[in-house]
Amino acid sequence: MRVLLVITGLGVGGAERQVCDLADGLNSLGHEVRLLYLTGTAVVWPASSEVAVEGLGMGKNPLSFWGAIRAFKRHIESFRPDVVHSHMYHANILVRLARLTCSMPRLISTAHNTSEGGRLRSFLYRVTDSLADLSTNVSDEAVEAFVENGAVPKGRMIVVYNGIDLSRFHCVAPERQVPAGDEFVLLAVGRLHPQKDYPNLLRAFSMLPRTYEGRGLRLDIVGEGAERNRLEALARELGIESRVHFLGVRSDVPDLLNQADLFVLSSAWEGFGLVVAEAMACERRVVATDCGGVSEVLGGNGVLVPPSDHKALADGILKALAMPPDETVRMGCAARAHIESTFSLDVILSRWTEIYSSGAN
Repeated sequence: MRVLLVITGLGVGGAERQVCDLADGLNSLGHEVRLLYLTGTAVVWPASSEVAVEGLGMGKNPLSFWGAIRAFKRHIESFRPDVVHSHMYHANILVRLARLTCSMPRLISTAHNTSEGGRLRSFLYRVTDSLADLSTNVSDEAVEAFVENGAVPKGRMIVVYNGIDLSRFHCVAPERQVPAGDEFVLLAVGRLHPQKDYPNLLRAFSMLPRTYEGRGLRLDIVGEGAERNRLEALARELGIESRVHFLGVRSDVPDLLNQADLFVLSSAWEGFGLVVAEAMACERRVVATDCGGVSEVLGGNGVLVPPSDHKALADGILKALAMPPDETVRMGCAARAHIESTFSLDVILSRWTEIYSSGAN
């Protein structure tokens, strides 16, 4: 089967990593895969060199949108895909509009969040909905949000969860399920963007004691973005700058997860919460805000707190830190089992290939 994957960009993010993992997984199953991205510079790539990757050069000029459509149509003509699978708002709309002038045997549009913009984007999703054979999103909560926002008619969008590559994310040091060393390490991963609500996390961290059970508390934040200067200034204002480390973009997130005692997600909204599932696959304790599909991902194997409430987040962190060692190990094992059965990449690849080949919905 020839599968053409199309995404808005290949910057650092959960959706981008997920599409690259999907490309690699499909390739490993013997499918011929090509991956197109509309705009920007590719930062994440599929691991397999057999997956052809090409940018369409779309910029902010509206004329470049139509240039990207022409470039996309050339790929349709040369590759002749059996399935076109688009991801994220701009790619979804572009590919749907392109279908007005070129033939695609099957078109699937995937959103990756509870919201991909305001009213205009919801309107454009709605009026182009019939151009896709099937729309999907990454959690029940995200599907419900799209219906409520008028972006998709009820019954036209289904859930297909994100998949976790369990060969990359696993517990390599079981003893780290129980704190060791001089510090408790709290880890957060995600771009420095308002969605991730890092001010909420920094304010929560400032409410915690400097030491807990004789060990220091340290917060490591992995990610980059336009909010960095503001967040560093807030850390200084709160007097926690010496205990908060902004690590930037890292390629060793699985290792960092295994070195952490606790993973924290402070987001204001999420579609799925991919990094939560990755932390669970590494058997880490998780404290997360109850937004979007995060509760579906946790499945009761972690501490949920309300979003945008730094006191509740601080209390949740203290609750997780206070877990007895046997409870910490038990929850880590249960979290891993939950990911294996529901969110492993193999499980999700099987679902996608079923949809691609049979039109199942």
